[in-house]
Amino acid sequence: MSYGDLSEEAVEKHREAGEILTTVMNESRELVEPGASHLEVAESAEARILELGGDIAFPVNISIDEEASHATPEADDDKTFGEDDMVCLDIGVHVDGYIADAAVTIDFSGDDELVEAAQQALEAAVDEVAAGVEVGVVGQAIEDVIGGYGYSPVLNLSGHGLARYDAHTGPSIPNRGVERSAELEAGQVVAIEPFATDGSGKVGEGSHEQIFELQEERSVRDRAARQALEQITSEFDGLPFAARWLDTPRPAMALRRLKADGAIKGYPVLKEEAGRLVSQAEHSLIVTEDGCEVLTEGLFE
Repeated sequence: MSYGDLSEEAVEKHREAGEILTTVMNESRELVEPGASHLEVAESAEARILELGGDIAFPVNISIDEEASHATPEADDDKTFGEDDMVCLDIGVHVDGYIADAAVTIDFSGDDELVEAAQQALEAAVDEVAAGVEVGVVGQAIEDVIGGYGYSPVLNLSGHGLARYDAHTGPSIPNRGVERSAELEAGQVVAIEPFATDGSGKVGEGSHEQIFELQEERSVRDRAARQALEQITSEFDGLPFAARWLDTPRPAMALRRLKADGAIKGYPVLKEEAGRLVSQAEHSLIVTEDGCEVLTEGLFE
């Protein structure tokens, strides 16, 4: 297998991240059941990543029903899983900055086909991957499978590249067919993540925001904001972090000040615009000359 310019060290660390992620995801999905705590599932997964020798690439996302992404529990969150929830669990792991990212959907709503549509679309997309293949071809495979089930792909969400200490970089991998798109290259590490919905096929930003990321180190006068910024710059490696991870007093106020000053940006929860259900399936993989190596194999067996 040819990995292009990706070093042997990088390949091995991506593999290690993928192995840890697969273990943590398969353990965590067993904890998701009606009545269980969102916060306990998220904290258990994050602690397990560290226990297995990895680091957290971004806060555990727990998205319910019409939520598609960027939902993570608050520090005092008392939400529990409902008996008819559709739950998307999205977890990221890094080893020395080399990232693996994956997602599964656990369904209590009875909409098994919506879950299956995203999973089968992911399989079809992975089958198309190889150096020289346009990302639009991958997107067309996703669109064809989800459409074949009678659902819509979420058109304004896409897969993405995974660079060192960067969980969201190019190339963008659409969930629909597009013409004259970028070609995949050997050695690229990408996350492919079909989203299927019985709604409009688009998401918009909600008002809730619990995930943030450093934009720029700045001088800040407020003491709590300054303490928060010191923790953000020293502990999170420039990767997304959760408000609940901050040790500073008055973290919500500190984050508001840092955001207003342009030191951080927030990631609002993304929701399906028609308020309908969203399912997600995601693998991370390394593109090779004649195909790919899936880093998170074993999630959908």
